[in-house]
Amino acid sequence: MTDLRTRLQGLWLPLVTPFRDNELDEASLRRLVAHYAALPVDGLVLAATTGESLTLTSGETERLVFTVRDEAGRGRNLPLCLGRSGSNTRALLETLARTAAWPIDAYLISCPYYSRPSQRGLELHFGALADHAEHPVMLYNIPYRTGVNLGNEAMLRLAGHRNIVGLKDCSDIRDQSRDLLRRRPDDFAVLTGEDARYHEALVDGADGGILASAHIETETFANVWKLHEAGDHNAALARWRSVEELVRLLFSEPSPAPIKHWLWRTGLIESAELRLPMTEVSAELATRLDREIEQRTKASKNASLVNAR
Repeated sequence: MTDLRTRLQGLWLPLVTPFRDNELDEASLRRLVAHYAALPVDGLVLAATTGESLTLTSGETERLVFTVRDEAGRGRNLPLCLGRSGSNTRALLETLARTAAWPIDAYLISCPYYSRPSQRGLELHFGALADHAEHPVMLYNIPYRTGVNLGNEAMLRLAGHRNIVGLKDCSDIRDQSRDLLRRRPDDFAVLTGEDARYHEALVDGADGGILASAHIETETFANVWKLHEAGDHNAALARWRSVEELVRLLFSEPSPAPIKHWLWRTGLIESAELRLPMTEVSAELATRLDREIEQRTKASKNASLVNAR
């Protein structure tokens, strides 16, 4: 746990789950892991929102985890965080027991959805999970998906739990995030999950980001954090501005459809397939994405030619 706490910073990638003919595409999954392990990614989050976790069976989730760990072990052995969610505390405790021996380093557990419990209910829910989890727990606060906002008073009490190590912050309320960053314990990591607010969150004191957009231009997203940490704030802002519009494009239709389209077009996955109720991108967005891919590919080639001279 101590080691993980020191690694909860920088750029973490919530990995997409590739499908082909409605089955888990293990070949594409291995290709993705090998690709991102060679890039400046600090960790992977599996079977979370971007990974279409709610459409995966328990057997598929297990195959996903073991396949990623096997492939990651061939190179840079990135830490793995498994996404879990639900509104039934007892059922989640059973899930944690079932996955206790899996080769993961942490859980990312979202607030219960739909039931909208009180702050006391949220605190007791996460406390019970953390008490029994064999791996450290990261909280995931995303009220616009779950319908409930984990407030800072309850959050700070949970931050004192020995097995709760950090937060993926998608509160989308800057004042709340700033207040938490001012008051949190030193060993409680806060990573933003709001792609469009990545640079803003770093300026406010966040430790990094868990960013779906970083499937694309991964090195640029990593450099934003590295430059900010080095104190080169003007360069960090310039790098951020080079991908700011890309983030908007990748979230112009429900994620991860635009990201999967991009990964498919660039050959990292065999299909842009998603599982219902998620659908592939519209024809209009596909055209815009293809145009952006072409422009960025040309720019990258031109830059390589200049550097080679």
